Amino acid sequence: MSHNHQKKIAVINDFCGFGRCSIAASLPVISALKIQCCPLPTAIFSNHTGFDSFYRTDFTEHMRAYMDEWEKLELRFHGILSGFLGSAAQIQMVKAFFERFRTEQTTIVVDPVMGDYGKLYPSYASALAEQMKELVPYADILTPNLTEACILSETPYCPDADAAQLEEICKKLHAMGPRKIVISGLSRGHDLENFVFEAGKPAVSVMEHKVGPCRSGTGDVFSSIIAADTVNGLDLITSVRHASAFIARVLRRALELDLPKTDGLCFEECLTDIERGFDLHE
Repeated sequence: MSHNHQKKIAVINDFCGFGRCSIAASLPVISALKIQCCPLPTAIFSNHTGFDSFYRTDFTEHMRAYMDEWEKLELRFHGILSGFLGSAAQIQMVKAFFERFRTEQTTIVVDPVMGDYGKLYPSYASALAEQMKELVPYADILTPNLTEACILSETPYCPDADAAQLEEICKKLHAMGPRKIVISGLSRGHDLENFVFEAGKPAVSVMEHKVGPCRSGTGDVFSSIIAADTVNGLDLITSVRHASAFIARVLRRALELDLPKTDGLCFEECLTDIERGFDLHE
């Protein structure tokens, strides 16, 4: 009996028990979009690293055996989404996963989580950022923020990069492999811009009003919607508008509930609306 009658997305990321990020964000979002989410954990956290204290256990040594069992089941994935990776060994594991499980029907989305505001995250070494470049050629869709896009394309960081500069960065990234790139979360005064590049098409900016402070898991929800929408046959610009509007709706609800920033996105409050498209502003 085949296990492949339903669409599936494999999500390679860490798992946080509290704080709504990584797999804990991707799994419900992808499921709500009617696709089976199959997580491959890279590490287990009690809560994410934005808290003063957390427990962590690394899962790297178990990842190969985990993949072996999926291969025995002959699982086939319409999508693969990779997120934060904490070591060179994990990057190599993800490369191996791409090689073993991608088919002509598989869309690979790489979210190269490495840093923000022009700097690498404190836990992220420059050598590891260099190795992240090895995953870029596998990506059908790449979803970096501006910092990550600059690091991967070896471009000096410019927080006020205009459309021409953003397109030049995307062309450098496209030369590395991906045909589709979204540079996400660009601060534009009271708005946020997502810059959408598709090879052979004019670039498009998708704007959304900025709502409250930045919260953990926003990028995970964004990339999960992109991956699920793509598997469901939506074009990239439509998907970016969908993701942007849904996240804005959730952020407004988080403000209404007066949730701490560390608690992340209260997407549970809005999951029943996730398929409504982009009319999520009321």
